[in-house]
Amino acid sequence: MKLAIVGTGYVGLVAGVGFAESGNDVICVDKLPEKVRSLSEGRVTIHEPGVEALLQRNLAEGRLSFTTDLEHAVRNSYVIFIAVGTPPGEDGSADLSHVLDVAEGIGRYMDGYRVVVSKSTVPVGTSEKIRAKIESLTSHPFDVVSNPEFLKEGAALGDFMKPDRIVVGTRSERAREVLKELYSPFLRTMNPLLFMDERSAEMTKYACNAMLAARISFVNEIANLCDLVGADVHMVRMGMGTDPRIGNKFLFPGIGYGGSCFPKDVAALMKTGQEHGYPLRVLEAVHSVNDSQRKLMARKCILHFGGRLHGITIAVWGLAFKANTDDMREAPAAVIIRELLDHGARVVAFDPAAMSSAREIFGDTIGYAQTAYQAVEGADGLIVATEWNEFRTPDFPRMRRLMAGNVLFDGRNLYSPERMKEYGFRYYSIGRGVS
Repeated sequence: MKLAIVGTGYVGLVAGVGFAESGNDVICVDKLPEKVRSLSEGRVTIHEPGVEALLQRNLAEGRLSFTTDLEHAVRNSYVIFIAVGTPPGEDGSADLSHVLDVAEGIGRYMDGYRVVVSKSTVPVGTSEKIRAKIESLTSHPFDVVSNPEFLKEGAALGDFMKPDRIVVGTRSERAREVLKELYSPFLRTMNPLLFMDERSAEMTKYACNAMLAARISFVNEIANLCDLVGADVHMVRMGMGTDPRIGNKFLFPGIGYGGSCFPKDVAALMKTGQEHGYPLRVLEAVHSVNDSQRKLMARKCILHFGGRLHGITIAVWGLAFKANTDDMREAPAAVIIRELLDHGARVVAFDPAAMSSAREIFGDTIGYAQTAYQAVEGADGLIVATEWNEFRTPDFPRMRRLMAGNVLFDGRNLYSPERMKEYGFRYYSIGRGVS
């Protein structure tokens, strides 16, 4: 099938290489010439495991191409995916200007029937706005489909190639058959292809992310209370997770959620509720808890050092909002670093992938180490902010020799409090007391 994908961020690029890998001819469109040039040469513009190999293979085999020319892509495709960003406005609402700009281009350039698929995360009712925009510019027939993505950064390619479900919102039988054929290679394990109306598909995306965000904030609340009452959140989490009505997914306490999806989608869904006179009070609490949780480790650090960090050096391991990505959008580590800097600390940071992203945010206000061990040299304390695998079993005796102090703030509960005590660390975690 001939496809166009407009937007080459996480969603667009992963979808592009994934569809090409299953035998489709895919044209990816982006307005940035330097990005198109890089991708056309086989160099990825995101940190996402597995994408580069598929990019290079499908470029070499001629199934995948990149262009800035939307007209060329529209005229040479049957299905057109809109996968551009919907950044949050100041009021939390999703900015649809990029989505509607693409819809306008499709309406101007299409020369026959097209299936237009909204892959971007958009508020309920956006499919109708896309349809109205295209209708105002063409007399050719078309269908608009809502097909939300459920990709996890760091595991996006696996999620795309082996989805646990695919949601398609359309009332058109013609479009339904096209999407069924397109996705058939990805559903060989009999995971469901769910058809529904467009508004329900749009709501499904927001509802899923809001539920996951709620679980994260809930377990963080429980962890914070565990610290106060002397319970161990690890034991509590196991007791909760073995209840089949609850399950154990997204019940890991930490320093809050970040990234490009959960914060934005929770805010957008709250805004939709406000616009319809129905404030989503649970999500308001979820958002508030997360905002506070992202500052938790910085506050523990400030309290440990008596409220002032002047003359104190703090190492930070992990900058990306999660492991296996370089994405620092809404990253808890960024919030922690700002709090430390505001209280006078010197910060030295290390991340396996996000150093360039950090330099764009912090410039020369913090130090950058080339290795995790270099970051802790002479440090009075260490904050672990991202759960990269290489941070899980470090050489603790070496760390103690390198550090000037002995305090470790574990924002991801990676380590055993008992072992940290044996190694001589003053150890702070979340929901497990202080060692």
